[in-house]
Amino acid sequence: MTSKKMQRLLLTGMVLGAFHCQVIAQSYTQVAHGVSNDLPRPYATQRDWGELPANTTAWAAVTAVEPSPDGRFIYVIHRCFENSCEGRPESPILKYDYNGKLLDDFGAGLFIFPHGATVDTQGNLWVTDARSNDEIGHQVFKFSPDGEILMTLGQRGVGGSGRNLLHNPNDVVIDPSDGDIFVADSHRGGLNNRIVHFTAEGSYIKEWGSKGSAQGDISEPHTIAMDSRGRLFVGDRENNRIQIFTQEGEFIDEWRQFGRPSGIYITPDDTLYVADSESGPDTGAKELMGIMKGIRVGSAVDGSVTAFIEDMEPLRDDHSGAEGVGVDKNGNVYGAVVRRRMLERHVLR
Repeated sequence: MTSKKMQRLLLTGMVLGAFHCQVIAQSYTQVAHGVSNDLPRPYATQRDWGELPANTTAWAAVTAVEPSPDGRFIYVIHRCFENSCEGRPESPILKYDYNGKLLDDFGAGLFIFPHGATVDTQGNLWVTDARSNDEIGHQVFKFSPDGEILMTLGQRGVGGSGRNLLHNPNDVVIDPSDGDIFVADSHRGGLNNRIVHFTAEGSYIKEWGSKGSAQGDISEPHTIAMDSRGRLFVGDRENNRIQIFTQEGEFIDEWRQFGRPSGIYITPDDTLYVADSESGPDTGAKELMGIMKGIRVGSAVDGSVTAFIEDMEPLRDDHSGAEGVGVDKNGNVYGAVVRRRMLERHVLR
């Protein structure tokens, strides 16, 4: 073999090798850990929706956005000043109409760390408090649309693992058929990694889940939602998956294609919205690299993922994306952003 021929073969091998590495790199950026970054992006983002309360010039950390089923109101839950309501005079719950006009506010003095929320079919708002200062916290509140406290779960300021105690509860969802209550308990580093089932009147029925990564185990149940069949979708955040359970706690399936779930919202037609606020960094909480932060949209029926709302800082090293997600009757998607302290509204183009 001549030296020129050998040089041509070596050059060809180098080109093919470089091409192969490029293909691998591209496929990794598009699909990492079973999560695609290469999805349609049909939404335009707005960051000026919602009238702020008087004497307020900026959002505190926004944790949840919950439109009421009747299409009348949108509730925004925030943490008063920066990232905590402890000792603050502000109301953490803001009630809006669909034009973003502030109609009411309530909940002042009740919360340390307001976290997850839901609105039941009667229009009542449920909000969790995922921290405590030993005086208040560790509770779930049920409010009327006018802000009257109708029920509390957990004991004020007392955290625990018993039937009538909670420890830094993350989220709550209500069965529309009978009013039964399901609470996702606890936040990162909390005592519990469980789902607690109560009657509509607040009586304990059962619980399931414990710290771990096997099917049915949970490591930080950060969010919970229910589909039209009554199945429970639990954001098992530290395990980077959604777990699906029956209301009796029987494991059905696990889905990893929606990323690391901080927030889940399911519309009546079973469209599934999953907010991923933590993929990308590695802080020791089992985050996965190579996944863009944002909101993935798909089907609660078959698990397909069809669209993506990319975060402002999708590959930033620290946590930055929307944690909470809500969808109004017009299909507008709301992202509750904690670290950057903002409310995002995403509208189909």
